[in-house]
Formats: sequence, structure tokens, C-alpha cells
Amino acid sequence: MDLEKHPQQPAAPAQSAPAGIRASDADRDRIADILRDAMAEGRLTAEEHAERVDAVYRAKTVGELEPLVRDLPTPGGGALPSSAAPYAYGPEAPTGPADNLVAIFSSSTRKGRWRVGGRTNAFSLFGSVEIDLTEALFGQRLTVINATSIFGSVEIKVPENISLRGSGTGVFGNFEVVTLESADPEAPVVIVNGYSVFGNVEAKPKRGKLITDLHNKLRKHLGH
Repeated sequence: MDLEKHPQQPAAPAQSAPAGIRASDADRDRIADILRDAMAEGRLTAEEHAERVDAVYRAKTVGELEPLVRDLPTPGGGALPSSAAPYAYGPEAPTGPADNLVAIFSSSTRKGRWRVGGRTNAFSLFGSVEIDLTEALFGQRLTVINATSIFGSVEIKVPENISLRGSGTGVFGNFEVVTLESADPEAPVVIVNGYSVFGNVEAKPKRGKLITDLHNKLRKHLGH
């Protein structure tokens, strides 16, 4: 009788199905937290951390995220949670070539009405880089900024009604990201990663600045 029951057992492949599920922001943030802790514990070098974090925010599925922490201790263990929330600003992950802002014994500024790319590299060496997103146009929901400051500064300003997250380190310097979580589930998400050496990297909201289309959309939703 036992032999007759065995064919009715569910097939093993069902366990691997979640690997193909689209990764959510929460999935990526969980992996980024694990990588940050691993670097703080000396399990990863700063270069390894930067490479893996960049891969985290390019990953499209849960299966692409899991190998990034396979050789690291993962608190809680278990499969990554998943969701498939719709995106209103285009691709869910950065695509295309990165924009580069470089300041070596100089300054570089990007502000005003401009279209933000999916990925921006900001590098300051004895200089200053300013990125002002308060009037920018977001062509995609997720924007990643990789900021490196060596004896210089990188300053990033964002509107108050988007989500701002980040992960980085300061070596005899300052790396600060003022975390924001927008009440609008369709709001753009800006991720700031990197490090500073005898320098400063700072990302924060600019008081009173809102993305216009999000503001109008909220008013429409409330019936005003």
C-alpha cells in the first residue's frame, strides 16, 4: 500500500520555483543589508561589497539575488520573500550605460530639469560633486547612485516624496544617507551606495521639494 502512495507525493521541482519570481525592493534591501554586515565583519572587502551591491540592484529575480550571499551567513535563513508590485516609472531595475560625474581638483554639478538615468557614478578626488534630483524627471522607478569621495565631497539632494535608501562606509570620513520611505507605492526609489576616504558623502531630502507629477497624482487620488 505504501508503494501506491509514493507517486502521489508532490514533485521536488516545486521547491525551486521561487527562484524565478521577480525580486521586490524588500528582497534587494535584505540582501544589501547582509552584504553591509559582511563587509563590517571583514568577510568582504570594500571592492567586493561594491561589486555585489551593484549586482543586487541589477537583479531581476530572486534566483539572481541568492548567489550573492550564498557564501555568507544569512540571519533567519529561508527563502527570500517575494512580491510582484507594478511599477509606474518604467523598468524596475537600472538599464543602459551609467552617467559619470567626476570632480578632480574641481567641481561637477547636475541640477535643474533633467532626466535621471538608471545608474550614476559620482567620483570626487579633492573636489566636489553635487547631484540635485529635486526637479529631475525619473524615467525609471529605481535609480542607483554609486558615490566615491576621496578627500572631497559628494552631495545628493532628493525630493521629500520619494524613497531614499543607501549602504556605504566612511574611512576617516563621513557616509550618511537620510533614509526615506514614500507613502506612495509608485514613487521612485533612489539607492546611494559607495564609500568615502577622508571625505564626505551625504544624501538627504531637500525640505519643501516634491516631485510635481506625484503631488498632482496624490491630489487626484484624494479627489481635490
